[in-house]
Amino acid sequence: MAFLLSAEQVGQFVSNQWQDPYAVLGPHQIENEETSESFWLVRALIPNAKQVWLVERATEQAHPMQPLHPETLFELRLKPGIPLPDYFLRAQRVWDPEGYQLEEWEDPYRFPLEQVDHVGEVDRYLFGEGNHHRIYDKLGAHAISVAGVAGVHFAVWAPNARNVSVIGDFNHWDGRQHQMKMLGESGIWAVFIPGVSVGAIYKYEVKTAWGDIYEKSDPYGFQQEVRPKTGSIVTDLNTYTWGDQAWLEKRAATEPLRSPVSVYEVHLGSWMHGSTEDPPASGQSVPVDQKPNTRFLTYRELADKLIPYVKELGFTHIELLPVAEHPFDGSWGYQVIGHYAATSRYGSPQDFMYFVDQAHQAGIGVIIDWVPGHFPKDGHGLAFFDGTHLYEYGDSRKGEHKGWGTLVFNYGRNEVRNYLVANALFWFEKYHIDGIRVDAVASMLYLDYDRKEWIPNPYGGREHIEAIDFFRQLNTLIFQYNPGALSIAEESTAWPMVTWPAHVGGLGFNLKWNMGWMHDMLDYFHMDPWFRQFHPNLVTFSLMYAFSENYMLAFSHDEVVHGKSHMLGKMPGDHWHKFASLRALYGYMFTHPGKKTLFMSMEFGQWNEWNVWADLDWELLQFEPHAKLRNYVASLNHLLRSEPALYTQDIKPEGFRWIDCSDHRGIVSFIRYGEDPREWVVVVCNFTPVVWPNYRIGVPSRGFYREVFNSDAVEFWGSGVGNLGGKWTDDWAYHGLPYSLDLCLPQLSTLVLKWRPPDPVQAQE
Repeated sequence: MAFLLSAEQVGQFVSNQWQDPYAVLGPHQIENEETSESFWLVRALIPNAKQVWLVERATEQAHPMQPLHPETLFELRLKPGIPLPDYFLRAQRVWDPEGYQLEEWEDPYRFPLEQVDHVGEVDRYLFGEGNHHRIYDKLGAHAISVAGVAGVHFAVWAPNARNVSVIGDFNHWDGRQHQMKMLGESGIWAVFIPGVSVGAIYKYEVKTAWGDIYEKSDPYGFQQEVRPKTGSIVTDLNTYTWGDQAWLEKRAATEPLRSPVSVYEVHLGSWMHGSTEDPPASGQSVPVDQKPNTRFLTYRELADKLIPYVKELGFTHIELLPVAEHPFDGSWGYQVIGHYAATSRYGSPQDFMYFVDQAHQAGIGVIIDWVPGHFPKDGHGLAFFDGTHLYEYGDSRKGEHKGWGTLVFNYGRNEVRNYLVANALFWFEKYHIDGIRVDAVASMLYLDYDRKEWIPNPYGGREHIEAIDFFRQLNTLIFQYNPGALSIAEESTAWPMVTWPAHVGGLGFNLKWNMGWMHDMLDYFHMDPWFRQFHPNLVTFSLMYAFSENYMLAFSHDEVVHGKSHMLGKMPGDHWHKFASLRALYGYMFTHPGKKTLFMSMEFGQWNEWNVWADLDWELLQFEPHAKLRNYVASLNHLLRSEPALYTQDIKPEGFRWIDCSDHRGIVSFIRYGEDPREWVVVVCNFTPVVWPNYRIGVPSRGFYREVFNSDAVEFWGSGVGNLGGKWTDDWAYHGLPYSLDLCLPQLSTLVLKWRPPDPVQAQE
């Protein structure tokens, strides 16, 4: 029950020293102890008001409210026995010396949070133990109706704050007007503000125990203003009508590890740009920094241009560098500032939904890069959120990556772990994504990662036990809710059991980037071919561990920046030999066990390193070598999809057998087996700049071996050396196998041959 305020209490309240504004504001029934009569008292805090009225909705009768504090706090006492009417507030407020402005609005404090009940006791309990898998439906800004009145419910976790308010364009960014209430001891602050609607811009004004005031974007906000602005935007994510139900049902029934997976990695902001003179058909035009007269393509424009391009190339998935909101255009996007907000650079959340929907309807999956390892120190973000180290570890030896200038999430705090786990589930549920590729996993697993000073775990080791538990919870829930999904670890060390299930002690991912293979192959191909004879292990070593994890072979964005040169520039020799070497490398990649990833522009052989401000060098496609290299990558994807032997047993040792890995000149041969014993192919890679006209290899069965793929084909800008469509076996045992083939190996090439059994007459002969 409310009470009458003393002058001291009024002063405390208007200076934001109370944690429960509902105890003071709104309607309250007061009992007169002397007369035993009760009356209604209504208070309103309206800064800069000269006069305030309570207006009865039915009769439009206006009752003037009395000031308890000048131009701030007002009160109306109704006569005993008069019921509380349905009312709204009207105020005369002064904003400039010329006069007053009349405003009307619903009183937010006539809706007790117990009546709203948006964040219930069970929600708070699950969040406190780190197990609220849909906390994004509770925290943040949600458009709802209470007692028939439309508005927005705001909720934010800030347990150590003295007070929290919602500020926005609807209250002139004044933190005194919409103060929030902490719900029990949960640390969650909430308020329902009637009259606010989708599209409103807002932040949280957080007042610390020391009196400091921070303006923070919503950690659970679904949309943010376009940089450099930092306000969150009230958004309804449930308005888009999806058309991908068939895709989702198919995905749920598919085992991705037994399917072809070939990923085209894309940075949306630099794949292609538009002109500011040609505005988008829908959505806003966002200029590109440091590139005059250019703008970003929107999600819808990218859907119309990028998806058909990827489909034509035959990739099965598009991987997007972080689409979560980040402050700096000139980056990969890994310093995320809005984990629940698709970046507004390219359009609205519904526009991104359209992109994913169109990809699915074209038969292409969507993977997003996801960044749970660190976050930037920007003042409007998570850093020091409520005046304490809330989302980050307090000790910088554990809570900061000094080399990156970022902070580390506190995985030991239930609510922070819940924030991250629910965030991954959010992207699957709200945006229908098909997988996540988790950035910088190694930085999370090791307490001493890139640190001179660090804190050991309770057992004295460098393993980050809290992060390990986080990964296990994360991946268990991803696959529980999203069968057929991908969870890919960018893990660059020899940490064991990364892709083993959590219940047997693994981290629970189902794929891991094979960083060792990538480094070995780039080192090998960077050499002059004459020196390769001394380093055959760089080609073959990966098969020593290829089946200890579920691997993805990736040539990623990291390999075409910081002076590393682009892929063609890494190859030795003249122009022709560079292209031939790159074709041979890609051929080995697509026939080697493991799923595949190529970064944009690698498919046509860009010379320049990646430039965030520029388009890809599309003009190169007017030249034959580059156009034919793109066709070559498309043919590799077609080969991968058409030959089950190249994907059904990627993770099983029985799917691979060396024919010969001991030819140190630079030639390897092997067999890839499918689950069907009749599905197998022979692969021969010649990494020397020499044609070998009579090169013999052993094969397991008699018959004709059709040359189904030759990287040296004329159609790929090769020399056209080959085997005239295929070869019959000789009855000579070789390489421990009962039959053999006499092949002509083109220089710098990858050959793929498929066995066809002899007909009965030939078999009798």
